[in-house]
Amino acid sequence: MSEDRERSEIEAAVFRRLVEHLRARSDVQNIDLMNLAGFCRNCLSNWYQEAAEERGLALSKAESREIVYGMPYDEWKSRHQTPANAEQQADFEKNKPQH
Repeated sequence: MSEDRERSEIEAAVFRRLVEHLRARSDVQNIDLMNLAGFCRNCLSNWYQEAAEERGLALSKAESREIVYGMPYDEWKSRHQTPANAEQQADFEKNKPQH
């Protein structure tokens, strides 16, 4: 197996493990991820969609989010998302990405 292929397979395995971890930790809110790490599940799904499009594959935002969340986004939000408190919102406004 070539080094490039092996690297891609390892990276794919790491991605799958990250997604599994984020699914298992539904108690961790996206705003907390954004405030602490500068990315969240939505960012990950956007990156997935962008990578698919770079390869000529059509993938909707809803489809890429379902890949990351393991269910439709609206369902995940209704099951797991809690309203952001004032401190979380203030931290987000201070630290949000400028891209």
